[in-house]
Amino acid sequence: MLAYPDIDPVLLHIGPFQVRWYGLMYVLGFLASYLLVRYQLKRVSFERLQEHFENLNMVLIVSIIIGGRLGYVLFYNLPYYLAHPLEIPATWSGGMSFHGAAIGLILGGSWYCRKKKIAFWKAADLYAVTIPIGLTLGRLGNFINGELFGRPTSLPWGMVFPAGGPLPRHPSQLYEAACEGVILFFVLWSLRRKPWQAGSRLWPHGSLLALLLIGYGVLRFFIEFTREPDPQVGYILNMFTMGQILCTIMVIGGTAAWYLLVRHNDSA
Repeated sequence: MLAYPDIDPVLLHIGPFQVRWYGLMYVLGFLASYLLVRYQLKRVSFERLQEHFENLNMVLIVSIIIGGRLGYVLFYNLPYYLAHPLEIPATWSGGMSFHGAAIGLILGGSWYCRKKKIAFWKAADLYAVTIPIGLTLGRLGNFINGELFGRPTSLPWGMVFPAGGPLPRHPSQLYEAACEGVILFFVLWSLRRKPWQAGSRLWPHGSLLALLLIGYGVLRFFIEFTREPDPQVGYILNMFTMGQILCTIMVIGGTAAWYLLVRHNDSA
């Protein structure tokens, strides 16, 4: 069994305010995405996005925060928030959903791109390959907070989490950081030029976003078998978690999107 590194979730105090590791991870994730998209923009011809790049980033950040929070409210704790609606905006109290953030990101990005006449699928590819970095950092923030821990295990790397009782548990946050974050990033980053190459019939613009949805959905679906389900939700159909249900929908949606984009590319 490994010792859980009991790190203070609060990085520093500034008067009455707190700077928390989890919030810092969000900031670093947004910054990494910003820099990597700008890096890619220097190597492709996409003047329309370059013109509106800063504003699009602000729209996407707001969309992630709103979508992530509303996703948690709707998918994981709706009865509670119906009884306490004033707590819905309280993101500082915890509770964000990646699936909700993904929905918010797509809706907010497509709305702004349509408004400013930016090719949405081209822009989506540039951003999609950077998202796993934010996932890595977010899961590390979960680990520092000692939340979203795994199910009990007898494996030698099990950890006793402060809020998880006396039994050693899977450090499932680290599994997710490694698989949905680091591994998925290197796969997507290595493929980032595919949609921009002439004659890439199977890699139309938008295919990297589709691959992100499929890859994340598959990886998290299997990691969820090691993760303790949210206590207020429990198991669905006595065997699956809410995360697995949402990941299944995500994989189907990503596969359908890729198929339709390839068909459109063939007929263009």
